[in-house]
Amino acid sequence: MNPNLAKLQPYPFEKLRQLFAGVSPPLTFGEIKLSIGEPQHGTPEFIQETLAANLAGLANYPTTNGSDDLREAIADWLGQRYGIPTPNAATQVLPVNGSREALFAFAQCVADARKADGLVLCPNPFYQIYEGAAYLSGLTPAFINQLPHDGFAMNFGAVPEADWRRTQLIYVCSPGNPTGNVMTLEQWRQLFELSNRHGFVIAADECYSEIYFDEHQPPLGALEAARRLGRDDYRNLIVFSSLSKRSNVPGLRSGFVAGDAAIIKQFWLYRTYHGCAMSPAVQVASTVAWRDEAHVQENRRLYKEKFGLVTPILAECLDTRMPDAGFYHWASVARYGIADTEFARGLHAGYNVTVLPGSFLAREAGGVNPGAGFVRIALVADVDECEDAARRIADYCQTL
Repeated sequence: MNPNLAKLQPYPFEKLRQLFAGVSPPLTFGEIKLSIGEPQHGTPEFIQETLAANLAGLANYPTTNGSDDLREAIADWLGQRYGIPTPNAATQVLPVNGSREALFAFAQCVADARKADGLVLCPNPFYQIYEGAAYLSGLTPAFINQLPHDGFAMNFGAVPEADWRRTQLIYVCSPGNPTGNVMTLEQWRQLFELSNRHGFVIAADECYSEIYFDEHQPPLGALEAARRLGRDDYRNLIVFSSLSKRSNVPGLRSGFVAGDAAIIKQFWLYRTYHGCAMSPAVQVASTVAWRDEAHVQENRRLYKEKFGLVTPILAECLDTRMPDAGFYHWASVARYGIADTEFARGLHAGYNVTVLPGSFLAREAGGVNPGAGFVRIALVADVDECEDAARRIADYCQTL
């Protein structure tokens, strides 16, 4: 067996299952699950109808490139969403089966395992796929702590120069999971300069890019930042995006990568062997989803309503704030003097609300676990359930 498999830690939700072992919440409360970032708004009917109407496509093998229509729809969306020249649909865009699959596979494409000391830099806390991708590609993950005094930004200046020289790949997530932080143009400038100096590839995870609260101020994207800074060829930059959160279709497993054409070409070659071409029916459904914005605006309206109701309640009992974007509250429980795991277990036991301990989403680096003392609260349930959950959290905090 691949010895690197032994380096993989249990997934956060397995840790949560073990944390809750033996706990029986009171029957007086129905379960409200705010621990997993799974969108629970309804899938738009037009996407379902398009998928069903194109099931005849199951009789054909799909191509790794995907259809021209799908790539063009994605390229058009990128141009309109970020105000950039429409990317070349043939060379700068590639459909993938959800961003998770591509984020994991990408490290194996980029990694040069001949360099035994190669690093993959990751935000901390982080999406655990980044760490697993590093290990299974033969590289070593290293972490950049995201801390409150930095506004939960990745502090690139805190990384030793020796580590930058060893870095082959860096994962960034903007809007961030779990912090909701959005990278600024100046932070992108700094990262691009470091990439120029050391030659590493940037993997920009943007799966939360379409969940924000001001229709006139969408989050800055990586391709947009690159164009604004004169990086018109997107050198060493690949963006990962998905329909899962944007269109409430996590089961469709549909997304894309876009950016540096030279890297896209090599990733396409890898994927022809990897065997991960998107189903033809899913391609057609994805095409219509990328070409429609009305359902995305309604999705944002629902999240804005939930945050508007829940944030004042949570801010009374937890140290939290409105995120820049995304659907998580990243809330400190430090005022109660208990571990995040104890907080989550007690909330589940007493009020049947599940949240995710922040320590499960981070690793110790620089002598600290930056997730410790926080909980991640995913506002993915419906409006009434989220408000009910917030009031239960407030009631629980009164007992501490």
